[in-house]
Amino acid sequence: MFLKSLSLINFKNYAEARVEFGPAINCFAGDNGSGKTNLLDAIHYLSLCKSYFNPVDSQNIKHDSPFFLIQGLYSREEKEENLSCGVKRGQKKVFKRNQKEYERLADHIGAFPLVMISPADSELIEGGSESRRRFLDSVISQYDRRYLDLLIRYNRALSQRNALFKRFHESGQFDKSALDVWNMQLVAHGTQIFEERKRFIDKFIPIFQKFYTEITGSRETVELAYDSDLLSATFEEVLEKALPRDRAVLHSTAGIHRDDLDFRMNGYSLKKTGSQGQQKSFLLALKLAQFEFLRDAVSAETPLLLLDDIHDKLDEYRVKKLLQLIREARFGQVFITDTHTQRLSAVFSELQLGYRLFQVEKGMVNLVESDDLQPLP
Repeated sequence: MFLKSLSLINFKNYAEARVEFGPAINCFAGDNGSGKTNLLDAIHYLSLCKSYFNPVDSQNIKHDSPFFLIQGLYSREEKEENLSCGVKRGQKKVFKRNQKEYERLADHIGAFPLVMISPADSELIEGGSESRRRFLDSVISQYDRRYLDLLIRYNRALSQRNALFKRFHESGQFDKSALDVWNMQLVAHGTQIFEERKRFIDKFIPIFQKFYTEITGSRETVELAYDSDLLSATFEEVLEKALPRDRAVLHSTAGIHRDDLDFRMNGYSLKKTGSQGQQKSFLLALKLAQFEFLRDAVSAETPLLLLDDIHDKLDEYRVKKLLQLIREARFGQVFITDTHTQRLSAVFSELQLGYRLFQVEKGMVNLVESDDLQPLP
């Protein structure tokens, strides 16, 4: 699978743009604020039905415009497929595949797999557990549609359970039987989510550790551990124990919606002891492992790989090592942004990578260099 062309109307800083891509590496070079990252975000929209950076769709419409439209033409299994995503102010998002509108956006997730690597990923280390759960759910949902359905059902039940605590508080009456209805749904859906997350992490860890060693060439020990209330008790026991606190704070304080990932290096917290370079390498390894896992789990498709600001916190050695991995490890079509045209062009030539280089300036995209070698293996 590869993206042949991308068309934008009123998306972020683009009034109108159309770009045709090569099957290997496509690089966007330009100053900060020129719109490089917005191109990657548009591609992300077409795969996952949402922005990587701003969850409010209307805020991605160009200033004073009534709508935005993103269209992509893909080639897969020697056939062409058209995807489009449109958002009008005050209306629901419309997502189409080959001119047919989806009834549920969830039905599209996983059909066009994608992995994004961005400086914004630092939130996985610096932010709260919600960011790390979102990472878990994003990976699993792209290869297991049943998992995404379970998440949707679990979150609906959780919302209803939380609303019930507020009604109990307002009425001054507690109805255990009414609570049990939602407890049963949380247990039924949440236990399955927990088991799938645990299976995923067990398979994911060795892939992640392999990539960290390949990127850094170091002997540092990196660890990734899954933290969940359900590791030491059943979901029923977790809910029963948390009930007094839930009633006091008027929401559900325990369950798989509180799960987390623990990032460690040489036995210590990565957030507290890791240098910027070590943290960036950790995140790169995490995302490249995500790519390999998805590629092998979704055997029919090789995911697109999006690398935003490739030199952010990475020295030249690690950038070259990363591109060597891309050349050697079946990474398919890759999209890269950088602020310097010359340095990436030199690396592409040295590593003999097929590429197209685009200059981006104030919402305009122009092809400035092309060496379309054979697609990556």
